Amino acid sequence: MANSTRPKFFLLFFTLLVLSTLLATDSIPQPFSTSLSPKQLGLKRQKLSHLHFYFHDTVSGREPTAILVAESPASNISKTLFGSVFMMDDPLTLQPDPNSTLVGYAQGIYASADQREIGFLMVLNFVFVEGKYNGSTLSLLGRNPIFDEVREMPIVGGSGRFRFANGYAQAKTHTFDLKNADAIVEYNVYVFHY
Repeated sequence: MANSTRPKFFLLFFTLLVLSTLLATDSIPQPFSTSLSPKQLGLKRQKLSHLHFYFHDTVSGREPTAILVAESPASNISKTLFGSVFMMDDPLTLQPDPNSTLVGYAQGIYASADQREIGFLMVLNFVFVEGKYNGSTLSLLGRNPIFDEVREMPIVGGSGRFRFANGYAQAKTHTFDLKNADAIVEYNVYVFHY
């Protein structure tokens, strides 16, 4: 570029930069939120689905599916394991038999959050790998008092075929091994979704 055109080029570039900045900021106010019709997102009629599967929580052996990742100094002396945090990647199957059809995984954490009884804070995703829900997830967040016969926890969202999901999950212990703390839990999940 010739020396005489260089200052003009930079002046033009700087002017365009300033103008584009001024036009981009505050010239068109953007609302914080807008109302949408479900049809605008391609959503049709909401449906209610029932999912039934078994959750296999294995804390023992050479290949556990749930492991202790944190605890407080008081966790070992607490009757409820208060303060213990476990990370899980538990298989979900059609039947209580761990070798039955795999439908997904429960991935997340559970933490002992009660000093009076064993009650876990459950924060997890059901990640489905089978059938029409393959690749979709449901998110659960709730309290699980594991020695109650049936526990109810909210479904707070989802992805894929479960976008905009809400509902609840009922957990019922199928088997619990007192020696090694391994458990198989039956889940019935009722969820509204599009």
